[in-house]
Amino acid sequence: MRVLFLLLLALASLTPAAAQQLTVAAAASLTEAMQDVARAFEAARPGVSVQLELGASGTLLHDIASGKPADVFASADADTLARGIQRRLLLAEAQREFATNALVLVVPTDRSSPVQRLQDLSRPEIRRIAMGRTATVPAGRYAKQAIDALRLWPALQQKIVFGDSVRAVLEAVASGDADAGFVYATDVALAGKRVRVVQTLTVQTPIRYPATVVAGSRNQALAREFIAFLNQPPARELFNRHGFGAP
Repeated sequence: MRVLFLLLLALASLTPAAAQQLTVAAAASLTEAMQDVARAFEAARPGVSVQLELGASGTLLHDIASGKPADVFASADADTLARGIQRRLLLAEAQREFATNALVLVVPTDRSSPVQRLQDLSRPEIRRIAMGRTATVPAGRYAKQAIDALRLWPALQQKIVFGDSVRAVLEAVASGDADAGFVYATDVALAGKRVRVVQTLTVQTPIRYPATVVAGSRNQALAREFIAFLNQPPARELFNRHGFGAP
């Protein structure tokens, strides 16, 4: 019996410990960059597994409020993160900016388009303009800022087709379902040659990506390590490779 006990004890010591899982809820526009950063973090921290939950920033915050587990929240805007802090879903003291972006106006490349700048969206031949839902998609709010700056919202409102994420907007333009759309500069390469940029837009609020720890996280120390890693050279190089700027 004692021999069997010692054998079982030896086998248990050979069994690898379960990986420590870190769940990161990140804006859809970060998808490819964050996948690379997650792999780099795992390589730097053996025994850690990073699971990504990707989507519109507002939708991800709603999921956290509904009780969906997450450890890190990485938003495409400061306003969504601030709402989470106000609702005590996120930790204020742990927030850090880690990337920047730009908003661009794109059109399909498979057709001749009269759109050369934002003002051209009011032309009668432009019937469908894609943008993110302003309630949940930061890119949609940035787009409305750009439209409002030129006082064009009344003229364009009936043409707007809302998408559930910036990636949905990109696909609407790339597929030809929309005559134009507002996406991030980093998204354009994902559509290959199916879209072209006609204008890089000036928005009232600089496009900056902040991250913080989810208040209900059971891995807060590891979450803080991940957020710190986002601004370290290995992650910074990956974000730059995907077209993001440094804050």
